[in-house]
Amino acid sequence: MSKLYKKDYSKLRKLKGDCTKCSGICCTALHFSKMDGFPEDKIPGKPCLYLTEDYQCSIHSQLGEKKMMGCIGYDCFGAGQQVTQSVYKGQTWKDAAQAEEIFSVFLVVFQLHQIRFYLEEAYLLASGVDDGMKIQKDIQYLLEQNKNICNASPKEILETDVNICRNHANVVLKQVCGQILQNAGKKRKCPSEMIGRVFKGKDMGGLDFSGKLLIASDFSGCRFDQTVFLGADTRDADFSHADLRNAVFLTQGQINAAKGSRKTKLPDYLKYPVTWK
Repeated sequence: MSKLYKKDYSKLRKLKGDCTKCSGICCTALHFSKMDGFPEDKIPGKPCLYLTEDYQCSIHSQLGEKKMMGCIGYDCFGAGQQVTQSVYKGQTWKDAAQAEEIFSVFLVVFQLHQIRFYLEEAYLLASGVDDGMKIQKDIQYLLEQNKNICNASPKEILETDVNICRNHANVVLKQVCGQILQNAGKKRKCPSEMIGRVFKGKDMGGLDFSGKLLIASDFSGCRFDQTVFLGADTRDADFSHADLRNAVFLTQGQINAAKGSRKTKLPDYLKYPVTWK
């Protein structure tokens, strides 16, 4: 991992949810299912039964105890506070006249913030790959576009074609991933089926987990140097005692959805979930 990456992870930290600066948008705008580890079956637009008047969660300290894995695993990439504080200047969905618009804006900004997270990490990683300066220039252009949209008016945000933004980002992300995996020098292929598999103690470095289903796999004690986690499903995967410090494109949501311990080694920009003891 480059010194630049270690030094500048603060930009990644900013792209995480801060419920104290939000108006409980995710707890209201989204569909909930008890089967997915949420408190109740809930339709979009209905506030969660545990959402308080000041937009906080009344059972936040008990989410692990109550096995609310849907709540624990969710991360809005900072979209909630962006919509509440920057786009609507503190106005909330409790103004019924604009509630539907706020929820729609949130869903767009959430996707854009997720794209930005990957672009910010790709920018740092590109410093250590071939043609890195050119790739960084392309990424910087996309980042500026992304930020401008997220700070625009609700009307402009809702007119954004997120698929186009995602497709443009995917071009540079694939470039960076390809270079990272090539530099890892291991030329290894992932197993075609990984759900529930046991890989305990193995070196998983240089593997491409992009879009892979890692559900309930045992990665305890594994190393993940330059392993790409872009879009991987990590629900109930066990990373106890694993070393994830040099993993690539690993998000807080992926960590929240997984199992682990305080002896798991995480990248500096990620926090230990409350359920990891």
